[in-house]
Amino acid sequence: MEFTAGGRLEVRITGADVGKRVSVRRVSEEGPAGRMFTDTVGVLTSWNDGVLLITRRGGERVAIDESSLVAGKVVPAEPARRRGPSATYPELARIASRAWQPIEREPLGEWELRAAFQDGPGAGRRQGFTRRANSVLPLGDPGRPLDDALAHVQKWYEDRGLPAYAQTATGARGTQEVLCAELEARGWVREVSAELRIAALAPIGDAADDPGVVLSREPGEAWLGRYQRKGADEVARKVLCAGPSVWFATVPGEGEVPAAIGRCVVDGRWAGFAAVEVDPAQRRRGLATRVMTALARRALDEGASAAWLQVESDNDAARALYERMGFATHHAYHHYRAPERRGG
Repeated sequence: MEFTAGGRLEVRITGADVGKRVSVRRVSEEGPAGRMFTDTVGVLTSWNDGVLLITRRGGERVAIDESSLVAGKVVPAEPARRRGPSATYPELARIASRAWQPIEREPLGEWELRAAFQDGPGAGRRQGFTRRANSVLPLGDPGRPLDDALAHVQKWYEDRGLPAYAQTATGARGTQEVLCAELEARGWVREVSAELRIAALAPIGDAADDPGVVLSREPGEAWLGRYQRKGADEVARKVLCAGPSVWFATVPGEGEVPAAIGRCVVDGRWAGFAAVEVDPAQRRRGLATRVMTALARRALDEGASAAWLQVESDNDAARALYERMGFATHHAYHHYRAPERRGG
């Protein structure tokens, strides 16, 4: 990693570079053997009171005392992509949002408030179906100061008996490292982090028709019996079936519950995969691959050419499968939960 100009290390960043992708080198240890250095690459999220905060691709933050810096420079906003389709974060965020459509939505400037819930028996707070359909998507300008916008978000969800969540992202051009830091400074807590991955669609669907995989436009009771979100209500069905062109895949099992299922939403050039689940007793038999291949073939027939999916960072088995299928991480996304409001 080259930091030098004329053979000497230089710190070529300032507080004016907040929001840019930087590479820095700092002293991490000093001892009898001399200095040890550590390099960090990420978005310069803040520079206050002598401390730099840098957000790495996956959303992890590194605090660095400016007195330990020996070199630093601004670097390109994202590395060149060696495989898969090209895409911007805003494009993928909107595509993913259309694949998990809420029952209710409302604009806040360029932000979108989203909710999908149903009243249950007894008292207590409502529960929404998926955080993706029950969170604000803060793309662009909310049209008011950040504190006012966040107060409006909290009140909007409070009026619906729901916790307030914000869906943000890190690790790509146009993502929201600075907003994530602002949320955390205001007491919002990150509860979930995952990756959005993309790939070329044709290699995934490059196989003969599989008569053992049944495709349908609605999930049906058998499909829902395998789905991990048990007891899916009418709101869940509406969210699952919403989207430009939705397909459900089922591999029948020996009993009433399928051996494997999956869901795909075709939206222009994009095919989004989700809910790929396999009977634990039948894993490592290629069922997930068969499901995704069948869905990919149908998406190709509808004119799609690129694929995306979301996978939690600790799901090693799914990550390994998607790696083999050619999926590369585009960005990390996060759900932040708002603190309890005081004073109503």
